[in-house]
Amino acid sequence: MNMMGIVLAAGQGKRMKSKLYKVLHKVCGKPMVGHVVTALENINTARTVVVVGHGADAVKSYLGDRVEYALQEQQLGTGHAVLQAKDLLESEEGLTIVICGDTPLVSEETLEGMVRLHQDKGAAATILTAEMDKPHGYGRILRDARGFVSSIVEEKDCTDEQRLVKEINTGTYCFDNKKLFEALSLVKNDNAQNEYYLTDVIAILASQGSIIEGYVMKEAIEAIGVNDRLALAEAEQGMRARINRRHMINGVTLVDPANTYIEAEVQIGSDTVIYPGTVLKGDTVIGSDCVIGPQADITDSQLADGVTVKHSVLLEAKVGTGTSVGPYAYLRPGSDLGKNVKIGDFVEIKNAKLDDEVKVSHLSYIGDAVIGRNVNFGCGAITVNYDGFNKQLTEVEEDAFIGSNVNLIAPVKVGKGAYVVAGSTITHNVEPNDLAIARERQTNKPGYAEKLRSKFAAKKKQSVTE
Repeated sequence: MNMMGIVLAAGQGKRMKSKLYKVLHKVCGKPMVGHVVTALENINTARTVVVVGHGADAVKSYLGDRVEYALQEQQLGTGHAVLQAKDLLESEEGLTIVICGDTPLVSEETLEGMVRLHQDKGAAATILTAEMDKPHGYGRILRDARGFVSSIVEEKDCTDEQRLVKEINTGTYCFDNKKLFEALSLVKNDNAQNEYYLTDVIAILASQGSIIEGYVMKEAIEAIGVNDRLALAEAEQGMRARINRRHMINGVTLVDPANTYIEAEVQIGSDTVIYPGTVLKGDTVIGSDCVIGPQADITDSQLADGVTVKHSVLLEAKVGTGTSVGPYAYLRPGSDLGKNVKIGDFVEIKNAKLDDEVKVSHLSYIGDAVIGRNVNFGCGAITVNYDGFNKQLTEVEEDAFIGSNVNLIAPVKVGKGAYVVAGSTITHNVEPNDLAIARERQTNKPGYAEKLRSKFAAKKKQSVTE
């Protein structure tokens, strides 16, 4: 079966009150039009045309060559928008799904159900509908005695009886492609707005005796069309619930789903536990048997199996199997941790590769560094990577020990098995198995503390008498 998609994305979205083009507003980390195009891709549309207008360049920049484009220079109604795809799709045999770019919750399962009904009934058009307890503001779906759709009546035109109908038009359709464009050529703009309405195609096809079906979506929340920030928040909430449910069904434990934020592209392995307050964003991939949170903020990072992250921020980081991070650690871009690494409290890692079994337990900064296996950093140890002009590299080979409050002034290399004494500032390379001390010799002055106290007391007494 040849199947096409037309995404209506030309509206400016004035009610959003935003500099950002409406369909590029994100829902769970992904622009709304991206959700719609992905749903069409997942049901294997052969061609997808996105009708753009305001903000065309921004939409094209985001979607790239995933789709084809048609330009609607003047916004003259939904029928006029679909007509802009005529030159691209008119000659195609098959069916075409028409969907708005601001309906991010319409799922591929719903689209598949609509297409299946359309084919089974031999319909010329199938309307995606929803049943709402409070359908105010929506066009009502009227059906004949056989159950086929006879017409769509807008709210303002409804009789009192028709207003009681709870089945509404969502604005998504499935058409026989040839019949769609034939009917579009007959649509007139003789209405108060002087616009060409896509709903008129339904009336034209019905008048020709064609079968018009209506597919009722299972979850009415999918019908949300985002026109303002209130609807955007509602869509976000609905998408979050869907994403969280999918992960839980796949074997992930969310201790408190209502207080867990997971964006659309995040992947999580089974038997991982996510604690409240956790935010997982971007292209993050988390393995199995991990413990994430509470209060973990992870973006565009890859975590292997058995990783623990608590009260920490990870951005574009890689974390190996069995490694623990936090609490209160910060892994910045370029952090690459091996297996069974320990990153403790108030530790910051940036653009550094740490091999297996490395321990940086507390209050340290490791930046622009290559750290070998089984290296231990004491409390307060840092790599001094920036000289005010350039970033320099620090290398520490396997089995070395870096004492507390050590400054490694890059560029510098500490050899295998070397020992750097606490409090040292290292400016030259340390050879393998050497012990490095770089601090002033301690001097004790017997009894001098008592002299200092007497001196301070005398000054204090003099200041009081004056």
